[in-house]
Amino acid sequence: MNFFKKLKESLTGKKTQDSVAENQNAEKKSAEVLKKGLKKTKNSFFGNFSKSLVGKSKISDQELDSIEETLLKSDIGIETSLKIIDALEKRVSDDKFIHTNEIYDFLKDEIKNLLLQNKKDYSFSDEKPYVIMVVGINGVGKTTTIGKLAHQFNQNNLSVTIGAADTFRAAAIDQLEVWSNRTNAKLIKQKMGSDPASVCFDTLKSAKSNDSDVVIIDTAGRLHNNVNLMNELTKIKKVMSKVSINAPHEVILVLDATTGQNAIEQAKQFSKATEVDCIALTKLDGTAKGGIAIGISDQLNIPIKYIGLGETVNDLQLFDKDKFVDTLFSNEN
Repeated sequence: MNFFKKLKESLTGKKTQDSVAENQNAEKKSAEVLKKGLKKTKNSFFGNFSKSLVGKSKISDQELDSIEETLLKSDIGIETSLKIIDALEKRVSDDKFIHTNEIYDFLKDEIKNLLLQNKKDYSFSDEKPYVIMVVGINGVGKTTTIGKLAHQFNQNNLSVTIGAADTFRAAAIDQLEVWSNRTNAKLIKQKMGSDPASVCFDTLKSAKSNDSDVVIIDTAGRLHNNVNLMNELTKIKKVMSKVSINAPHEVILVLDATTGQNAIEQAKQFSKATEVDCIALTKLDGTAKGGIAIGISDQLNIPIKYIGLGETVNDLQLFDKDKFVDTLFSNEN
């Protein structure tokens, strides 16, 4: 299998026919990880809906209020919650009434419509390596996400070079060193306080000379409202383009699901600083407010590409909106 075919499979999760048969077991495991990782959100989200609607045969204003409260508790956000409620009220008004057993299907459809699926065009030229720049504030799981991404590429027989461009935090470089050893990735680093753009330049030059398939660049995770952030990210992209004209090919913003509405504010600030292609939403297994995924996608018009559902290397999944919503509304415990 050539480089671009393997790369596209890694980035989209869409396997060739031969690979599908080989990975049926992996799909089953993935579904189990998703179910386990969303358990807290599901118990809160679906459980509260069930309490609101139990014993009711049709929807009244009181039930609408209860549904709105449930949506808000799930941290979907006021703006997005009102969109769902307005659509539901219109449905109730048009149909005069709606049976409670129709509510779940209606809500599932509405939420799926609000969630964006990653539709980035992965039609590649002959340019190699494929360069990913990862941004996000400290503590969101950025370094761990980079390690898990490196593992996924490694599992698909793609060589990876990691650039430790967060030169302001020693722990970031140390963590990347651990991950590079685990995933057979090459790590390019400089001393603390070095120019991040210089690290990126060296990383791409090394990756090209070593015929590396994928480059993942870590960036400084200082406060998202730092006025220097925009200039730094712009400089990094400009320097990288000197080595690889279209680099970075993808910018991934890492957000922590446990921070709720603050994650949306972070996304807004980073979107001002650089063009963000997609989001990796981490720590979903540690929160009952996984509804933030819906609010982020709807309010920012940025697709979620990855979700983090645990600590192991296999717990970072490509986001599938249908599987995500179906799992939230599943009757299974």
